[in-house]
Amino acid sequence: MNIKRCGFTVPIAIVAVAVVAAGLGAHPGSLLAQAIAQNQNAPTNSSDRSADRTATNASPADDRDAKILQELEVMRARIQELEAQLKQRSGVSGAIEKVESAPPSTASASRFAGTNTAGSTAKAAEQAASALPAPTKTPKAEPFAFADFTWLNGNPRTKTPALDTKFFTPEIRTDVDYVYDFNHPQDNTIGGSSEVFRANEFQMTQLGVGGDFHFDNVRARLMTQFGMYSQTTPRNDASTARGQWNLDGAYRYVSEAYGGYHFDVMHGINVDAGIFMSYVGLFSYYNFDNWAYQPSYVSSNTPWYFNGLRVQAFPTDKLKFEGWFVNGWQSYGKFNKRPGLGMQVLWRPNGWLSILGNQYGVGRDTLGVTGRTRWHSDDSIQIKYYDRPDRMVDKAAFSLTVDAGCESGGGVSCFGNRSGGPKQSFLGFMLYNRVWFHKDLYAVTVGGGAINNPGRYLVLLPPINGATAASGTPYFTENPGDPYKAWDASATFDYMPSQYITFRWEFNHRAANVPYFSGGGGITPPGGNTGAPGSFVPGFTPDLRKTENRFNLAILVKF
Repeated sequence: MNIKRCGFTVPIAIVAVAVVAAGLGAHPGSLLAQAIAQNQNAPTNSSDRSADRTATNASPADDRDAKILQELEVMRARIQELEAQLKQRSGVSGAIEKVESAPPSTASASRFAGTNTAGSTAKAAEQAASALPAPTKTPKAEPFAFADFTWLNGNPRTKTPALDTKFFTPEIRTDVDYVYDFNHPQDNTIGGSSEVFRANEFQMTQLGVGGDFHFDNVRARLMTQFGMYSQTTPRNDASTARGQWNLDGAYRYVSEAYGGYHFDVMHGINVDAGIFMSYVGLFSYYNFDNWAYQPSYVSSNTPWYFNGLRVQAFPTDKLKFEGWFVNGWQSYGKFNKRPGLGMQVLWRPNGWLSILGNQYGVGRDTLGVTGRTRWHSDDSIQIKYYDRPDRMVDKAAFSLTVDAGCESGGGVSCFGNRSGGPKQSFLGFMLYNRVWFHKDLYAVTVGGGAINNPGRYLVLLPPINGATAASGTPYFTENPGDPYKAWDASATFDYMPSQYITFRWEFNHRAANVPYFSGGGGITPPGGNTGAPGSFVPGFTPDLRKTENRFNLAILVKF
């Protein structure tokens, strides 16, 4: 049976073979050539057909039908043969395609002219495999990169760095505030805070310049601290009074400085040594990252940094385990002979939930008291319970932090009223709720918290007559059994026209059960600091109050 087109005839078997070949992905030219060759070997002249019809004594129609069936049977057998050959070659790619696209004189002849087809195919497959690039492992997901966590309290809200290179990502921070204190201290000095230090003045709280270095799995971070932080943070570390080399001067202008290595194991393991942020108390050391400028006592009175070794392990992209081997509780050096140990677990199973646990222990963190051990647990949960970017009120979230700890030995005990001595413990909480408006252009945060810290070992010492954590002061003692309870509340409004800047207005109310906050008379002797830091000055009594109300204006920048 033939189909006539444009003056020449094409057997239908050939057309069928071409269609099947195209459907199976074979090279149509080579298979058509084979089909044509096979078709030419079949009897096709009219005398042969006439002889056949005479021999069988059949009518022309019957003879034509029989011939069609014969050609179809031949075609089916040939198609099955071609299918078998195509299946044999189905695993070969690359080089095989090049062979099939070669001229018929080389490709077709080598495959179908009585040569060893299997051997040729195996050789071509070997060549193709050697030409293919080596398989590469799919990189594992970056930890916590599966969702946007810029809404978290304690996290910077910048989504993209202003500048980034293969080797270095720079970072610049500025924090300038003006605090109006309703107590109007005459010496403009505010005590009892690790964020706010002067009243009724503009002050540069922090100027930080640095960034992250990263190349060939080697990593390092540097962040400087100029401004008030360079004076106020070191004075809260009593370990600098032990030994020589003036540690508070050595580290005064550095908030972070560490180096380490990233291992491509699981979803990453980082080993770093130096000064790094602790995140005990949830809030960040840098006010730009926080929902409020003045955090509650649970954050303000717990460590901002550690000096030592840390190992971060990410078994999945949603979970982090971090271990610490450090000199002590927010200290540049050791308070005694024993270092501190700690760990952090951070779990973020989805984009709206974050659970953080920090545990610290073993450390002997009271200067000069060798047998007193500190234990502390800090645990937080944050939930984004509303997220509608298309609405005027577009997002809402809350954070809850609960802390508990104690000291034992050296004349104190965790539970008190025992032979070990009076109770020396810490219990506190803080709760904040934040609502964002108009595509995160504005935000309002309300919150507060409370603590109970008998023994006052985590109470920030007021800087009366220049007192430091190492010197102490007779005007506000921190002896075993000394009571201290405090609470606070705040309301914060943020205007954020860019991801790199925040204009902040905040009101704070703070209170304690003992006189603690700076009053109108101030906490500086009339003639300035007199004698050794924190010493008794005859005829001078600091003006301490049980309450404090402040209004704070701040401009916070992070690149």
